[in-house]
This record gives sequence, C-alpha cells and structure tokens, in this order.
Amino acid sequence: MDMYVTEGEIPHARSLAELRAEADECRRCELYRYATRTVFGEGPSRATIVLVGEQPGDKEDLAGRPFVGPAGLVLDECLDAAKVDRDQCYVTNMVKHFKFLQRGKRRLHAKPNAREVERCSWWLNNELRLIRPKIVVALGATAATYLVGSSVRIIRDRGKLFENEALPPVLVTIHPSYILRIRDRGDAAAAKRAFIKDLGAIHTFA
Repeated sequence: MDMYVTEGEIPHARSLAELRAEADECRRCELYRYATRTVFGEGPSRATIVLVGEQPGDKEDLAGRPFVGPAGLVLDECLDAAKVDRDQCYVTNMVKHFKFLQRGKRRLHAKPNAREVERCSWWLNNELRLIRPKIVVALGATAATYLVGSSVRIIRDRGKLFENEALPPVLVTIHPSYILRIRDRGDAAAAKRAFIKDLGAIHTFA
C-alpha cells in the first residue's frame, strides 16, 4: 500500500490549501476539543525538504504556526548554521493539535499516544503526497518511529538516512526541544553542534 494513503480512506484534497482547510475541521481524535486551533504545516508546496516534529507547543497553539516557540528558535539557528534555508523547507508535525496538562495558568506538554499519532498521520501522509519532497527530516522519536519504524533509536541512529520504497529518504535526528532541556551550558552547546551536523546531511539530497 502507498505510504501516503491511509487504508480505507480516500484523499480528496488536490492542494495544500485544500488540505489545510480540511484540517481546520479535524475531528479525527479528541485533541481538537482542548487545543486552541489546528496547527497545520507551512512552507513551499513543492519543497524539497520536509521537517516533521512531534506536535505544536503552547506558542504554536496560540499562533497557529509550527515551530515558532523556543524550540523553533533553536531549529532556525541550527538550520542557518547548517546552511539550510528554512523558507525553502516545509515544516510540520505528526500531531496537529497541542496536547497538554493544565498546571495552574501553565499548559505543560503531554506526549501524544499511539492512537492519536495514528489518527493524525492521515494529515502528514497527505502533506507528503502533495509535496513529494526529496528528503524528510524526522525531528525526535515520535516522528522517527512513525516514518522509519519502532526499531529506530534516536541517540543510536541520529544523523542516519533511512530509505524505503514508500517514502523519500528519512533523516533521523533529535527534536530541538531536547537541547533546551539540557541544563549544563557546555553540554547544550555540544548537543547543538551535533544537531547542526545532523542537519548538514540534508545537502546530500536537497
């Protein structure tokens, strides 16, 4: 079966604009009930590079755009250092609604479960179907597990390119939020350098 088509469902959207409009009304899982809005992917409709994260965060949920919060700033900085133009990339997430735990006035990130990822993968499949990129970058374990398989391990496999007949080559690396969680400044700087090196592999295909 074509990776881009979910079994038993027929894709109708003929453009990313049509797909985005459909996603705005998404009720495929319960996350839409609590998030502010759908946070769809953005970027060129014929991008050669697609970056896939886990889910939008608090800032993204409020802004309605992917990777505009602290992790997005790290991603921008590291893409620039790797000489990859974000404006030429399509940036999206596995899950299009923000899943969180309310703690007073704060909304804390909660990891989407396997069913939520599976239900939301319909949108990513169709984004990839319409864009047909040359390379997909899996940012973190949630994206890597879906795109490559459950045997993938981020620390062991980061910087590697995985290929199969159903998808473009998939580059596995960390999610930029990982760097933000490192308390030691020296360790954080080293992690950032390693992330930039991983992103440099994009040039092999794009």
